[in-house]
Amino acid sequence: MGSLPTSAEAVVFDCDGLLVDTEPCWTVAETALFAAHGHTFGPEQKALVIGRTVEAAGEAMAHYFGRPGAGAELATELLARVRKELAHGAAALPGAAELVRACRAAVPIAVASNSPRELLDTALESAGLAAYITHSFAADEVRSPKPAPDLYLTACEALGAAPERSVAFEDSATGISAARAAGLSVAVVPSLPGTDLDHDWLGAGLDDPELLGWARELGYAPAG
Repeated sequence: MGSLPTSAEAVVFDCDGLLVDTEPCWTVAETALFAAHGHTFGPEQKALVIGRTVEAAGEAMAHYFGRPGAGAELATELLARVRKELAHGAAALPGAAELVRACRAAVPIAVASNSPRELLDTALESAGLAAYITHSFAADEVRSPKPAPDLYLTACEALGAAPERSVAFEDSATGISAARAAGLSVAVVPSLPGTDLDHDWLGAGLDDPELLGWARELGYAPAG
């Protein structure tokens, strides 16, 4: 799979909508919040908030609702609704556990998420992935979350890997922008079908056999 380097020194995964099927939880919460403020919620509205931090989503909703200054209030309401939905549990997406294990067997791995720490931990535990991931970084632990590069730069530094020799797995434009700004190669599995996203590799799911084959080749690339 020439578009992703098998000489990668590290692999960094997004969480929500990429490893863990949390997007339905967020969508239920967002739909209810939009309805509470007199608005419908569909693909156009989802595109406004997907991949953003809770705080950034609050600001986006405040602008959309015509309620300047209400971003923090809306973010608090969204967090409470998502917390309630996540309490029911969320499953790992198809192929996620297998790919994480295969990458971990070859190179250091981490998760870099735009969710706050409490939601990130809940998602990874619920999906049964926490045991495989010893390094994870949340939006409330860096100065500037995605689309800034901080989360990816922090993850690569912790793993002792050069960003330009690392691979990010993402599902949204916000995350892709962060990975690109940090200098990583990017594999993309879009959460929103039909979106045109920048990528080095693009697929429909982490269960793509090509990905697992690539992961098993990590660390075995011939010297250049």
